[in-house]
Amino acid sequence: MRRVLLTLACVSVCLLLLHYAKYSSNLHDLLRLLAQWQGKPSNDYLLQLETAGWLELAGYLWWTFWHLVAFILIPFALVHFALREPIRDHGWRWNQVSQHWRGYLLLLSPILLFVYLVSLGEDFVNHYPFYRHAGRSWFDLITWELLYLSQFIFLEFFFRGFMLNALRPAIGANAIWVMCVPYMMIHLPKLWLEATGAILFGLFLGILAMQSRSIWGGVLVHAGVAVSMDLAALARKGQIPTQWWPF
Repeated sequence: MRRVLLTLACVSVCLLLLHYAKYSSNLHDLLRLLAQWQGKPSNDYLLQLETAGWLELAGYLWWTFWHLVAFILIPFALVHFALREPIRDHGWRWNQVSQHWRGYLLLLSPILLFVYLVSLGEDFVNHYPFYRHAGRSWFDLITWELLYLSQFIFLEFFFRGFMLNALRPAIGANAIWVMCVPYMMIHLPKLWLEATGAILFGLFLGILAMQSRSIWGGVLVHAGVAVSMDLAALARKGQIPTQWWPF
Protein backbone atom coordinates (compact mmCIF):
# COMPACT_ATOMS: atom_id res chain seq x y z
CA MET A 1 0.00 0.00 0.00
CA ARG A 2 2.84 2.41 0.83
CA ARG A 3 4.40 1.76 -2.59
CA VAL A 4 1.12 2.47 -4.39
CA LEU A 5 0.49 5.66 -2.43
CA LEU A 6 4.01 6.99 -3.00
CA THR A 7 3.94 6.16 -6.70
CA LEU A 8 0.52 7.66 -7.44
CA ALA A 9 1.29 10.74 -5.34
CA CYS A 10 4.50 11.20 -7.32
CA VAL A 11 2.65 10.74 -10.62
CA SER A 12 0.06 13.33 -9.60
CA VAL A 13 2.68 15.89 -8.55
CA CYS A 14 4.76 15.35 -11.69
CA LEU A 15 1.82 15.69 -14.08
CA LEU A 16 0.53 18.76 -12.24
CA LEU A 17 3.97 20.40 -12.31
CA LEU A 18 4.47 19.63 -15.98
CA HIS A 19 1.02 20.85 -16.99
CA TYR A 20 1.60 24.33 -15.58
CA ALA A 21 5.37 24.74 -15.94
CA LYS A 22 5.98 23.58 -19.52
CA TYR A 23 4.49 26.55 -21.37
CA SER A 24 6.81 29.02 -23.07
CA SER A 25 4.87 31.88 -21.47
CA ASN A 26 6.58 30.96 -18.20
CA LEU A 27 9.97 31.31 -19.90
CA HIS A 28 8.90 34.70 -21.23
CA ASP A 29 7.90 35.81 -17.74
CA LEU A 30 11.22 34.60 -16.35
CA LEU A 31 13.19 36.47 -19.02
CA ARG A 32 11.21 39.64 -18.29
CA LEU A 33 11.98 39.35 -14.58
CA LEU A 34 15.65 38.70 -15.31
CA ALA A 35 15.87 41.74 -17.59
CA GLN A 36 14.18 43.97 -15.00
CA TRP A 37 16.47 42.65 -12.26
CA GLN A 38 19.46 43.66 -14.41
CA GLY A 39 18.03 47.11 -15.03
CA LYS A 40 17.15 46.49 -18.68
CA PRO A 41 13.81 46.92 -20.48
CA SER A 42 11.55 44.03 -19.54
CA ASN A 43 11.31 42.73 -23.11
CA ASP A 44 15.05 43.03 -23.86
CA TYR A 45 15.89 39.31 -23.91
CA LEU A 46 12.64 38.41 -25.64
CA LEU A 47 13.34 40.89 -28.43
CA GLN A 48 16.88 39.57 -28.83
CA LEU A 49 15.63 36.00 -29.21
CA GLU A 50 12.82 37.04 -31.53
CA THR A 51 15.11 39.17 -33.68
CA ALA A 52 17.60 36.31 -33.90
CA GLY A 53 14.79 33.94 -34.90
CA TRP A 54 15.19 31.58 -31.93
CA LEU A 55 12.33 32.55 -29.62
CA GLU A 56 10.08 29.61 -30.51
CA LEU A 57 12.92 27.09 -30.33
CA ALA A 58 13.90 28.48 -26.92
CA GLY A 59 10.32 27.81 -25.85
CA TYR A 60 10.66 24.17 -26.87
CA LEU A 61 13.96 23.90 -24.98
CA TRP A 62 12.03 25.09 -21.91
CA TRP A 63 9.27 22.57 -22.70
CA THR A 64 11.79 19.72 -22.94
CA PHE A 65 13.53 20.78 -19.72
CA TRP A 66 10.33 20.49 -17.72
CA HIS A 67 9.62 17.07 -19.20
CA LEU A 68 13.08 16.09 -17.94
CA VAL A 69 12.30 17.40 -14.45
CA ALA A 70 8.81 15.91 -14.18
CA PHE A 71 9.30 12.62 -16.00
CA ILE A 72 12.90 11.77 -15.04
CA LEU A 73 14.42 13.67 -12.12
CA ILE A 74 11.52 13.52 -9.66
CA PRO A 75 10.73 9.82 -10.32
CA PHE A 76 14.47 9.06 -10.09
CA ALA A 77 14.50 10.62 -6.62
CA LEU A 78 11.50 8.56 -5.50
CA VAL A 79 12.92 5.29 -6.84
CA HIS A 80 16.33 5.92 -5.31
CA PHE A 81 15.44 7.40 -1.93
CA ALA A 82 11.97 6.02 -1.13
CA LEU A 83 11.73 2.70 -2.96
CA ARG A 84 15.49 2.11 -2.68
CA GLU A 85 15.70 0.29 -5.99
CA PRO A 86 18.25 0.54 -8.84
CA ILE A 87 17.12 2.95 -11.54
CA ARG A 88 18.30 0.55 -14.23
CA ASP A 89 15.67 -1.98 -13.11
CA HIS A 90 12.91 0.44 -14.11
CA GLY A 91 13.15 -0.20 -17.83
CA TRP A 92 16.48 1.36 -18.77
CA ARG A 93 18.06 -1.91 -19.87
CA TRP A 94 17.47 -3.38 -23.33
CA ASN A 95 16.50 -6.75 -21.77
CA GLN A 96 14.09 -8.76 -23.98
CA VAL A 97 13.14 -6.07 -26.52
CA SER A 98 14.70 -8.04 -29.38
CA GLN A 99 12.59 -11.08 -28.51
CA HIS A 100 9.41 -9.03 -28.88
CA TRP A 101 10.29 -7.20 -32.10
CA ARG A 102 7.28 -8.71 -33.89
CA GLY A 103 4.94 -7.16 -31.34
CA TYR A 104 6.48 -3.73 -31.76
CA LEU A 105 6.45 -4.06 -35.56
CA LEU A 106 2.82 -5.17 -35.45
CA LEU A 107 2.02 -2.07 -33.40
CA LEU A 108 4.02 0.32 -35.58
CA SER A 109 2.93 -0.84 -39.06
CA PRO A 110 -0.78 0.10 -38.95
CA ILE A 111 0.09 3.36 -37.21
CA LEU A 112 2.39 4.35 -40.07
CA LEU A 113 -0.41 3.53 -42.53
CA PHE A 114 -2.76 5.64 -40.42
CA VAL A 115 -0.22 8.48 -40.41
CA TYR A 116 -0.17 8.42 -44.21
CA LEU A 117 -3.96 8.50 -44.44
CA VAL A 118 -4.46 11.34 -41.95
CA SER A 119 -1.59 13.29 -43.53
CA LEU A 120 -3.91 13.83 -46.49
CA GLY A 121 -6.15 16.04 -44.35
CA GLU A 122 -5.71 19.74 -43.67
CA ASP A 123 -5.97 19.32 -39.87
CA PHE A 124 -2.89 17.14 -39.87
CA VAL A 125 -0.87 19.49 -42.07
CA ASN A 126 -1.78 22.47 -39.91
CA HIS A 127 -0.99 20.62 -36.66
CA TYR A 128 2.44 19.10 -37.40
CA PRO A 129 5.28 19.70 -36.82
CA PHE A 130 4.64 21.53 -33.56
CA TYR A 131 7.73 23.67 -34.18
CA ARG A 132 6.67 26.03 -36.96
CA HIS A 133 10.21 26.65 -38.24
CA ALA A 134 11.10 22.96 -38.58
CA GLY A 135 11.25 23.33 -42.36
CA ARG A 136 13.42 26.45 -42.26
CA SER A 137 16.71 24.55 -42.22
CA TRP A 138 18.18 21.15 -41.40
CA PHE A 139 19.52 22.64 -38.18
CA ASP A 140 16.00 23.60 -37.13
CA LEU A 141 14.56 20.22 -38.09
CA ILE A 142 17.31 18.13 -36.46
CA THR A 143 17.33 20.23 -33.28
CA TRP A 144 13.55 20.02 -33.03
CA GLU A 145 13.52 16.25 -33.59
CA LEU A 146 16.23 15.76 -30.94
CA LEU A 147 14.14 17.71 -28.43
CA TYR A 148 10.97 15.91 -29.50
CA LEU A 149 12.56 12.45 -29.29
CA SER A 150 14.17 13.25 -25.93
CA GLN A 151 10.68 14.01 -24.64
CA PHE A 152 9.57 10.55 -25.79
CA ILE A 153 12.41 8.90 -23.87
CA PHE A 154 11.35 10.82 -20.76
CA LEU A 155 7.69 9.93 -21.38
CA GLU A 156 8.35 6.22 -21.93
CA PHE A 157 10.35 6.01 -18.72
CA PHE A 158 7.66 7.79 -16.73
CA PHE A 159 4.74 5.67 -17.92
CA ARG A 160 6.23 2.33 -19.04
CA GLY A 161 9.32 2.36 -16.84
CA PHE A 162 8.59 4.12 -13.57
CA MET A 163 4.83 3.60 -13.24
CA LEU A 164 4.78 -0.04 -14.33
CA ASN A 165 7.77 -1.16 -12.30
CA ALA A 166 6.87 0.83 -9.20
CA LEU A 167 3.28 -0.49 -9.16
CA ARG A 168 3.81 -4.05 -10.40
CA PRO A 169 5.06 -5.52 -7.07
CA ALA A 170 1.85 -4.30 -5.41
CA ILE A 171 -0.88 -4.76 -8.05
CA GLY A 172 0.72 -6.93 -10.74
CA ALA A 173 -0.40 -6.55 -14.36
CA ASN A 174 -3.16 -4.15 -13.25
CA ALA A 175 -0.40 -1.54 -13.28
CA ILE A 176 -0.88 -1.40 -17.05
CA TRP A 177 -4.49 -0.20 -16.73
CA VAL A 178 -3.56 2.31 -14.05
CA MET A 179 -0.83 3.69 -16.32
CA CYS A 180 -3.21 3.97 -19.29
CA VAL A 181 -5.47 6.51 -17.56
CA PRO A 182 -2.99 9.41 -17.16
CA TYR A 183 -1.32 8.43 -20.45
CA MET A 184 -4.59 8.95 -22.32
CA MET A 185 -5.28 12.19 -20.47
CA ILE A 186 -2.03 13.86 -21.56
CA HIS A 187 -3.22 13.36 -25.16
CA LEU A 188 -6.50 15.24 -24.66
CA PRO A 189 -5.19 18.56 -26.11
CA LYS A 190 -4.27 16.73 -29.34
CA LEU A 191 -6.44 15.68 -32.30
CA TRP A 192 -9.34 13.48 -31.16
CA LEU A 193 -8.17 10.47 -33.18
CA GLU A 194 -4.74 10.64 -31.56
CA ALA A 195 -6.24 10.97 -28.08
CA THR A 196 -8.57 8.02 -28.69
CA GLY A 197 -5.77 5.89 -30.10
CA ALA A 198 -3.65 6.63 -27.02
CA ILE A 199 -5.86 4.25 -25.00
CA LEU A 200 -5.00 1.19 -27.12
CA PHE A 201 -1.50 2.45 -27.85
CA GLY A 202 -0.76 2.82 -24.13
CA LEU A 203 -2.27 -0.59 -23.40
CA PHE A 204 -0.23 -2.44 -26.02
CA LEU A 205 2.98 -0.59 -25.17
CA GLY A 206 2.38 -1.34 -21.51
CA ILE A 207 1.97 -5.07 -22.21
CA LEU A 208 5.11 -5.15 -24.36
CA ALA A 209 7.10 -3.11 -21.83
CA MET A 210 6.09 -5.45 -19.02
CA GLN A 211 7.02 -8.51 -21.08
CA SER A 212 10.33 -7.10 -22.33
CA ARG A 213 11.11 -5.28 -19.05
CA SER A 214 12.36 -2.33 -21.11
CA ILE A 215 11.22 1.09 -22.31
CA TRP A 216 13.32 1.06 -25.47
CA GLY A 217 10.87 -0.72 -27.73
CA GLY A 218 8.30 1.95 -26.93
CA VAL A 219 10.86 4.68 -27.54
CA LEU A 220 11.59 3.28 -31.01
CA VAL A 221 7.88 3.02 -31.85
CA HIS A 222 7.28 6.60 -30.70
CA ALA A 223 10.32 7.80 -32.63
CA GLY A 224 9.10 6.10 -35.80
CA VAL A 225 5.63 7.60 -35.49
CA ALA A 226 6.77 11.10 -34.49
CA VAL A 227 9.42 11.52 -37.17
CA SER A 228 7.16 10.09 -39.89
CA MET A 229 4.33 12.45 -38.91
CA ASP A 230 6.59 15.49 -39.02
CA LEU A 231 8.20 14.52 -42.32
CA ALA A 232 4.83 13.68 -43.89
CA ALA A 233 3.45 17.08 -42.88
CA LEU A 234 6.54 18.92 -44.13
CA ALA A 235 6.42 17.02 -47.43
CA ARG A 236 2.74 17.88 -47.90
CA LYS A 237 3.53 21.56 -47.33
CA GLY A 238 6.63 21.47 -49.54
CA GLN A 239 8.79 22.51 -46.60
CA ILE A 240 11.48 19.83 -46.49
CA PRO A 241 14.63 21.87 -45.67
CA THR A 242 16.94 22.83 -48.51
CA GLN A 243 19.72 24.47 -46.46
CA TRP A 244 21.71 23.53 -43.36
CA TRP A 245 21.64 26.87 -41.54
CA PRO A 246 18.57 29.13 -41.34
CA PHE A 247 20.32 32.46 -41.88
